[in-house]
Amino acid sequence: MPAINGVDDPAKVKKIINENHNGKGPYYIAEWYPAWFDWWGASHHTVAAEKYVGRLDTVLAAGISINMYMFHGGTTRAFMNGANYNDRSPYEPQITSYDYDAPLDEAGNATDKFMKFREVIQKHLPVGQTLPAVPAAKPTMAIAAIGFNEAVSVLDNLPKGRLSDSPLTFEDLNQDYGYVLYRTKIQGGKTGVLKLSDLRDYAVIMVNGKTIGTLDRRLKQDSLTLTLPAGPVTLDILVENMGRINFGKYLLQNKKGITKAVFFNGTEINKWQMFGLPLSDSKQIAFKQGTTSSNLPTFKKGTFNLQKVADTYIDLSKWGKGVVWVNGHNLGRYWNVGPEQTLYLPAEWLKKGANDIVVFELLKPEINSLSAIEKPILDIVKR
Repeated sequence: MPAINGVDDPAKVKKIINENHNGKGPYYIAEWYPAWFDWWGASHHTVAAEKYVGRLDTVLAAGISINMYMFHGGTTRAFMNGANYNDRSPYEPQITSYDYDAPLDEAGNATDKFMKFREVIQKHLPVGQTLPAVPAAKPTMAIAAIGFNEAVSVLDNLPKGRLSDSPLTFEDLNQDYGYVLYRTKIQGGKTGVLKLSDLRDYAVIMVNGKTIGTLDRRLKQDSLTLTLPAGPVTLDILVENMGRINFGKYLLQNKKGITKAVFFNGTEINKWQMFGLPLSDSKQIAFKQGTTSSNLPTFKKGTFNLQKVADTYIDLSKWGKGVVWVNGHNLGRYWNVGPEQTLYLPAEWLKKGANDIVVFELLKPEINSLSAIEKPILDIVKR
């Protein structure tokens, strides 16, 4: 079937399809965009319905079919988000919410844009047909402070490692998503620059069991100055796959982790041990009772009780960066750089009585409580 993207002028659509399909239709726009998606650290994208109502009317009046992308964006759960990248812009990993400012919001509720588009579509239905009634919005609820009474640092929750003279990528380790912890030993008693060549995508640097700093591919960061204590030093580097590029010529250049070499003061570091942390099942985390006093990336576990269930939004605006599971469901990533500060938790993943929550926090392990609110926060950027 012939289709076109990125054009919705009826004359141009028909001309291009006719030129490539023996002078005849059908005419179809495979992705007709009513707004756009978001990526970490950039403003939330919104487009007023009024900007598109006339264009939608014109396209349908011309007999052109469309796939509205997105009509309902929903949520990118777990680690499945994509990323933008080209030669003119930096790496831009997409956020967890795929709200998209679409006609249906992240929870599937009708928006003002939906109602205005509905009026246009109704005009173009066959005579005698009508659209069904619009369902009521799903109820929402808030959840008071949720505490955590179990914790374990990432360094105390490592699987069996794999040895290699040079760092191995996620793909070398047969791992698709999540994190890999890279460990090596170097001689201390000096100050120098640690350089991770072609880091993909985000790294937490630890020296002798303490977090020293981070590196962020979005910001084109690959180097950090370290002052090492005297004697043998354990260097741990936790690398997160923040999402693969999902279009364009870099689709086939998508390896993750430390994809080249690591240097300290210009000298390559060898003899590495890699620990894969795909985090595909939060039940595999071996928790300990109590909280943590370290500044390391930390897993936290808690329980909260509910007398009723409804949609809600986990508020992570005071936290740093990480992932949340509720009752074993991976809600996705959070990151206080924004614009998304909440994670959508549907009623279907909650239950009356006891509910379990697990958080993997990379940057602010001292925080030990959170809450949930009735509406999402999708438009706060912290620079």
